[in-house]
Amino acid sequence: MSYTFFDFLQLIGSLGIFIFGMKIFSDALQKVAGNKLRGILKGMTQNRFVGVLTGFGTTAITQSSSTTTVMVVSFVNAGLLTFVESTGVIMGANIGTTITAWMVSIFGFKFQITPIAISVIGIFFPFLFSGNAKLRNVAESMIGFGILFIGLEFIKNAVPNISDNPEMFEFLNSFTDFGFWSTIIFVLIGTALTLLTQSSSAATAITLVMLFEGWINFPIAAAMILGENIGTTVTANIAALVGNVHAKRAARFHFFFNVVGVVWMLIVITPFLTGIDYIITSIIPDSPSIFLETPEARTNATLALSLFHTLFNVINVTVLFAFVPLLIRLVERIQPEKGGEESFKLEYINAGLMSSPELSIAQAKKEIALFAKIIEKMHYSLTGLMFKGDKKRRKFIEKMMKREEITDRLEIEIAEYLLKISENANLTLEGTRKVRNMHRIINELERLGDLYYQLSKVFERMIDEEQELPDEALEEIKQMMNLVHEAISMMKANLDEIDSEKISMAKAYQLEEQINGLRDSLRTKHYARLENSAYTLKMGVGYLDVLNRLEKVGDHIINVSEAASDKSIKEFKATL
Repeated sequence: MSYTFFDFLQLIGSLGIFIFGMKIFSDALQKVAGNKLRGILKGMTQNRFVGVLTGFGTTAITQSSSTTTVMVVSFVNAGLLTFVESTGVIMGANIGTTITAWMVSIFGFKFQITPIAISVIGIFFPFLFSGNAKLRNVAESMIGFGILFIGLEFIKNAVPNISDNPEMFEFLNSFTDFGFWSTIIFVLIGTALTLLTQSSSAATAITLVMLFEGWINFPIAAAMILGENIGTTVTANIAALVGNVHAKRAARFHFFFNVVGVVWMLIVITPFLTGIDYIITSIIPDSPSIFLETPEARTNATLALSLFHTLFNVINVTVLFAFVPLLIRLVERIQPEKGGEESFKLEYINAGLMSSPELSIAQAKKEIALFAKIIEKMHYSLTGLMFKGDKKRRKFIEKMMKREEITDRLEIEIAEYLLKISENANLTLEGTRKVRNMHRIINELERLGDLYYQLSKVFERMIDEEQELPDEALEEIKQMMNLVHEAISMMKANLDEIDSEKISMAKAYQLEEQINGLRDSLRTKHYARLENSAYTLKMGVGYLDVLNRLEKVGDHIINVSEAASDKSIKEFKATL
């Protein structure tokens, strides 16, 4: 055998060049597309059919189904897409990824693309130093395109020659004598190949080269392609490991959808491949059967493999389209929602604006009302943390952490939506004022989320240090918490009021003054306890910290009500 370890390293290096070129090509195309990709994914998922087109288009742009599915999983995790909406995009991504196989089989084997690829790099290289970012990104994508095909040429040259290395061919050929089980073996090999390269495009390119060089025949190559369809789902599943239950479901759906497709294809693979052979020999004049192992037949077999890849995914989407609800129920059963699990999800705001700016403002107002409910839930969690048993405290700390992250995301998403409303030329002056007040409200609500999280950290630290406040101090904090909750309830009622003129600020200001007054009286009691050595100075600092932060909570609550009523305290007093 003439194939050495150094030759193997050249093959690995060639594969690295191909993957590197694919990554540059994909990343640069995404930069050229910019935020349009996110807009496409967020705005074109009203139904599964449109979602399929969206997934296909996004994958065609990025040249990576993994990029699309990982993006989808992250959007589902953030609540920008629902699990059901994501299913169409995932199905479309499966079709979009077949474009890479066509690109490789046409340009990589039918033409001498390497001189053209080098020329493309030479033409676009100077533009990498351009001051125009868009031109620079286009140049980067074209250079990635060139590197991709240079890497493919290197792979073709680095694959061991059959005539010089018959032992390697015999080893591979030994797995082809088990009938249908041979097909299963090579499905698993295709899956493993995708896992190793972490790129279905790279795995497909290797399969095409192996077919072209005669290492494997057409049926075996088709089995590897099926395996690569399973392997490509792994990236999204890895991304979903740190996501919420909805992100995990989206990733699991991708896996099960592709596995079901591979299963039914394995049942009909022999007549299906015969049909592919018939199509190729009918389209290409004097073309030999792709099942033959002559050089000419192998060249056409690469086109046939690309056709198989595309037809399989298109038919799979078509066949399983009606069964998606069943798959969704299966995934939901396998990946159940844990009791009490909460995720960030916009209920009323979608990616596109309403036809009227005023209606859009109304939708944003509803979303802000839900934002306020999250703050109330944080108040309940803090109450549980302070007054429930030790066993439940860790659960309340985790809830506070998760809800604080939700408030951060809510502020960003609602602010982006309000910005879109502001850019509408038909927005009235009154509408502009409402939007500005809403910006202030979501900022105040996010600050409330931060304060509650900080309060939870104060109590967590006291728990870790085994500091227990005396019953008298705990009762005072409970009194303060109850008063703050009254203020939150008043704030929610004000946010739910449609007409700002009807918002009653008298009760809101009264509660704010009561909170300030209670803070002052409790602070006096705190100093008396310190003087009487009722608790240590360190415990006293923690108590005072909680008291002051709760008073700040009251300040932000009244700021929300003021913004909702479009009146300040001075304006309110002027009406008295």
